[in-house]
Amino acid sequence: MEKITRVGVFTSGGDSPGMNAAIRAVVRTALYKDKKVTGIYHGYQGMIDNTMFDMDSQSVSSIIQMGGTVLKTARCMEFKTTEGRAKAYEHVRTAGIDALVAIGGDGTFTGAEIFSREFNIPVMCIPGTIDNDLNGTDLTIGYDTANNTVIEAIDKIRDTAASHNRLFFIEVMGRDSGCIALNAGVAGGAEAILLPERETAIDELIDMLEQAADRKKSSMIVIVAEGDKNGGANNVARCVQEKVGYYDTKVSILGHLQRGGAPSSADRVLATRMGYAAVNELLKGNTRATVGVRGSEIVTTPLEEALSKKELKLNEDLVEIAKIMAL
Repeated sequence: MEKITRVGVFTSGGDSPGMNAAIRAVVRTALYKDKKVTGIYHGYQGMIDNTMFDMDSQSVSSIIQMGGTVLKTARCMEFKTTEGRAKAYEHVRTAGIDALVAIGGDGTFTGAEIFSREFNIPVMCIPGTIDNDLNGTDLTIGYDTANNTVIEAIDKIRDTAASHNRLFFIEVMGRDSGCIALNAGVAGGAEAILLPERETAIDELIDMLEQAADRKKSSMIVIVAEGDKNGGANNVARCVQEKVGYYDTKVSILGHLQRGGAPSSADRVLATRMGYAAVNELLKGNTRATVGVRGSEIVTTPLEEALSKKELKLNEDLVEIAKIMAL
């Protein structure tokens, strides 16, 4: 591996709170190590469009508290083609970039792994997604903040549900992962939680709700992950109403507000640790890997392993706890 003199940093895929903290850590760590830094706007699309710029310490001043990403992000179909990646590499090489730090999710990691192998450029990935659905780490950047946002919404909806004796179905993000739904459901005291990893029949849900009603619960909240097999909160609510018409039922879809807002303290610290580690790992010669956290320790996992290994990230104890706490 040739000596690294300039690090390129970019964000890709869905944004998540804490990405800016990670960018800040990458830039300042690289500068501290006497390396130059290039920021790449709009992820892989920015490589193709050649929207790159030099970054210094002031470039990342007062961004640690900001949600979203100052480098912007985009989906890029052209990068999935051989021609698109060749064009991207030509611009990367012309900019003098000889190592990359990619911040994003599964698609970002896949693109980075292919790009690095094709053009032999060192790359280190940082997991930034609210879904907490990436291998190689216990936690992803943005997950804690998204949970706090959802819990705040649940608490507010609980107030109005209790005032009107209503049944609320609250849909949260999680197409393939029920991490947000499970954790926020437990923290928010939900009567039932529907997860993509666990298929819950409508009749089973109705039975849970009726048991809650028998325990004199006048208002109830059901958390539905968007990837639940029953088709989301609207469809679940409709099916329940068709079979049991006596509930005063409402639906709240939280949507993209879960991605926004200032990152929590936990996400700021996690992102800073990961950004710092990503640069140091590159300078040590590590490449085609993702930074992660296991327990309290920062670790790295080869991208090939992280992308091929499918783990069930749901905490089985928490699944059982959720059932018991709904009593």
